[in-house]
Amino acid sequence: MTPLPPRGRLPLGRRHRLRSLGLRWKIAVLLAVGCSLVAVTIGVFIHRARVHQVSDAARAGATVELFRVRQFYELTGRLDAGKTGAAAGEVDAPGLPPSLRDLALTGRRSTYIDMSGDHPTVWAARPIDGKHTLSVHQSLAAEQSELADLDQQLVAYGLAVVTLAAVAGALLASRLSKGLRTAAETARRITEGDLDARIGSPGVPGTRDEVADLSSAVDMMAASLQSRLEAEQRFTADVAHELRTPLTGLHTAAELLPEGRPTELVRDRVAALRSLTEDLLEVARLDSNREEAALDVHRLGPLVAAITERSGVAADIRFTAELPDPPAEPPPRPEPVTWTGARAGAVVRADTVVGAGTSAYVRTDVRRLERILGNLLVNARKHGGGAVEVTVRGTTVAVRDHGKGYPEQLLREGPQRFLTGTVERGQGTGLGLTIAFGQAQVIGARVELSNPADGGAYALLTLPPGPAPR
Repeated sequence: MTPLPPRGRLPLGRRHRLRSLGLRWKIAVLLAVGCSLVAVTIGVFIHRARVHQVSDAARAGATVELFRVRQFYELTGRLDAGKTGAAAGEVDAPGLPPSLRDLALTGRRSTYIDMSGDHPTVWAARPIDGKHTLSVHQSLAAEQSELADLDQQLVAYGLAVVTLAAVAGALLASRLSKGLRTAAETARRITEGDLDARIGSPGVPGTRDEVADLSSAVDMMAASLQSRLEAEQRFTADVAHELRTPLTGLHTAAELLPEGRPTELVRDRVAALRSLTEDLLEVARLDSNREEAALDVHRLGPLVAAITERSGVAADIRFTAELPDPPAEPPPRPEPVTWTGARAGAVVRADTVVGAGTSAYVRTDVRRLERILGNLLVNARKHGGGAVEVTVRGTTVAVRDHGKGYPEQLLREGPQRFLTGTVERGQGTGLGLTIAFGQAQVIGARVELSNPADGGAYALLTLPPGPAPR
C-alpha cells in the first residue's frame, strides 16, 4: 500500500510544484484562494439565512393553517375537506413524524420541517382529546427549488469573483515581478562585470513602494561598487606607472654591477619586480575594457608549438582529432616525433593521424594568445608537478600538470588578482590566471579550469574557429 501523507500536509509532489511557481502565479493563486474562502463563507451565510427565513415562514404558515383546522374541527367535529383538504389536515396522520407526534401528545403545539429528499414538507401538530393528534402538512417543493436556484446563483457569482480576483492578482503580481526580474537581471549583469548597469525608477513617477526601494538600493550599491573598483584600478595603474621609471634605472644600475653571486641575486629580483610591474599595467589595461584585438586566421598546431617553445616550458605536446568509424584493421600507432626546432625536452606527439600541419584554423590575436598560453604553461610548471602536457584538439588547447590541482576557491570563484593558490601549489601573485582570463575575453576565447579525477590541474582554452585561407 502507498503510505498516506501526514494529516495537514500536502504530498511532496504538490509542494514541489507549488514552490516551483513564479511569484506572479503564487500571488494570483493566493488571491484566488483567499477570494474563494470569502465567497464560500458569504455564500454559506446567505444560504443559511435564506433557509432560516424560509423555515420560519413555513412554520408560521403551517401554524396558522393548524389553527384554522382546529377551530373548524372543534365547531363541527370533522375536517372541512372543501377548505383545508383531507390531505392537509388529518387526525392521527400516518405520515406524522414520530418525534412530532410524541411532542404533540405532551400538550404542546409543535412544528417539524423536512427539507431532505424529493418531497420536502412542513408539519404542524397539536393534541386533541388528550389521546389523538391533529396535524397539517404543506409541501415545500417551491421553496426547495428557490433555494437550489439561489445556490446556483451564489456559485456562479462566486466563480466570477474568484476569476476576476485571480486575473487582477496576476496583473498586479506581473507588475511587481517585472520590477523584481529587472532587479535580478541587473544584479546578474553587475556580477558579470557590467558595472554601468542600473535598474532605474520602475513604476509610476512620484510613487514609492518596496520594489522601488529595492531598485534604489541596488543602484546605490552598484554605484558604490563601481566607484571603489574604479578607484582600485586607478591606484593599480598609477602604482605600476610610477614604479616603471625607477625600475628602469634600477635595472640599468644592476647591469653595471660587477659579475658575481650577489649581482645575480640583485638582477633576478629586479627582473621579477619589472615583470610584476608589467603584469600590473596589463591588468590595468584589461580593466579599462579598451583593449582591441588584432585578429587574424592562423593554423593552431604550429602556433601552439611555437608559443610553447618560446615559453621555455618543457611540455609534452600532442595533436589529436576525432576520427570517423575505425577500419577493420586500424593503422599502427605512430611513434612520438620531435617537433622541428623545439627545445630539448619539448616533445610533440600525434595521437591520431592528424598532426600539427593539419590542425584546425582559428581566428585569434597571436600576441594575446601567447600571453594566455604562456601564463597557463608557466603556472603549470611553477605550481604543478610532474610533466606538463599540452593537447591540441580542433580549436581547443588543453594544459595539464600532475600536481595537487587548483584550489577549490579558485574553481568556485574564478581567478582573482593577488589571491594565491594553496601552499601545495606554491606561492604567486595571482596575476597570471587573471591576465589569461582577461586576454581570453578580449579575443573571444574561453578558459575553463578543473581538477581531473586522477589528480593534477587541467586548463582548457577554446578559441573561435576561423575560415581556412584559399
